Amino acid sequence: MATQIFKKLRPAGATAAVIRRTKTTSAQYVDSRFRDPTFEKLMEKYKNLLKVISIQDLILASNSTPPSVSLDFLHRLSQRLHLNRGPAAFLRKYPHIFHIFNHPVKLQPFCTLTPAALKIVRLESMAIDSSLPLAVTRLVKLLSMSLTKKLPLRAIFKVWRELGLPDNFEDAVISSNSDIFLLQDGNEPNTHFLVLNDGEAFKDCLIPAVENWRVVECCKEDCSVDRTDLKYSFKQAFPPGMRLKKNFKAKVKEWQRLPYIGPYEELGLEEISGAKSRMMRMEKRAVGIVHEFLSLTVEKMVEVEKISHFRKWFGIDLNVRDLFLDHPGMFYLSTKGKRHTVFLREAYERGCLIESNPVYEARRKLLDLVLLGCRGLGRGDNKSNSVDQSEENEVEEMYND
Repeated sequence: MATQIFKKLRPAGATAAVIRRTKTTSAQYVDSRFRDPTFEKLMEKYKNLLKVISIQDLILASNSTPPSVSLDFLHRLSQRLHLNRGPAAFLRKYPHIFHIFNHPVKLQPFCTLTPAALKIVRLESMAIDSSLPLAVTRLVKLLSMSLTKKLPLRAIFKVWRELGLPDNFEDAVISSNSDIFLLQDGNEPNTHFLVLNDGEAFKDCLIPAVENWRVVECCKEDCSVDRTDLKYSFKQAFPPGMRLKKNFKAKVKEWQRLPYIGPYEELGLEEISGAKSRMMRMEKRAVGIVHEFLSLTVEKMVEVEKISHFRKWFGIDLNVRDLFLDHPGMFYLSTKGKRHTVFLREAYERGCLIESNPVYEARRKLLDLVLLGCRGLGRGDNKSNSVDQSEENEVEEMYND
């Protein structure tokens, strides 16, 4: 629904006044959105997980044996990593993930990963390696949505983790499939484009994820959507407590019936008469593209800033964040952790993915350790202290060797 014709609804119990998008600033529009407690709780958990992952990546990128970084180094990055109370205070909150020790040579505190955390890193790496064919298909689909069948490599670097690509995806995916992908130099120095060289073998895979839902719904006896409208419909699941007025329901029904050009179809709007009709179909096409983009991610979620890097290449002339806000039945936008993150609503149930996958399951194990915090260690327990001491001795032996 175009932002010019949709009204922002307030939760049950709110006053009858409504806020029109044209009369609010962007920040006010975001702030006035309907809050979904389930996704808010989930993002509250992810907020610290993202910080943990950032530090974990820095540790794994180090050349030392075992991989480790100094607390002094992390202190210099405190602002960038959003460690408001400093790295030491943050690391001590997660003793199941990080181990602080005194470096036997440099004589200063360093941080490394615990055996439990390293096990999860290996588990995720194995899951990614075993699903490389799926990662190749995701990359082909992403390139196929581009108007020119090419994308800037820097944009793909932004979402490599979301797409379930390995750290070395340039070699493991791109170079290893030179018949499918081609790296092309850009006009500016040190810029490259990833081009879909030959996607003929993936033609049968270029079916939007929403089509699977349409097929399932069509086969149901108690189909919630009129079968004549199903061809262009998307699954809608509004959050509990969101009051839907008659006017809003009518506009949703009208929008569901509106024909549009799919994310993998050639863009051609010349035959559509009328500027308003063309604009509405372009907006629905943009919704179809971001819906498919989220469907391609491993966790069905992505930062809005990251997806914005693809706007030009997908032919989206609208504000992506406004698209998410205008369609609360399909997407949920969270602002937790000083970032805007969008979730594909239909993919989640009670804060978990409905259709899980090995990569997602490995990442959830790390989230479990984050939620565990300091529990299960027993501060005054001699056994726990002896375990910590043995870990430190093990680290010192590795450095001495």
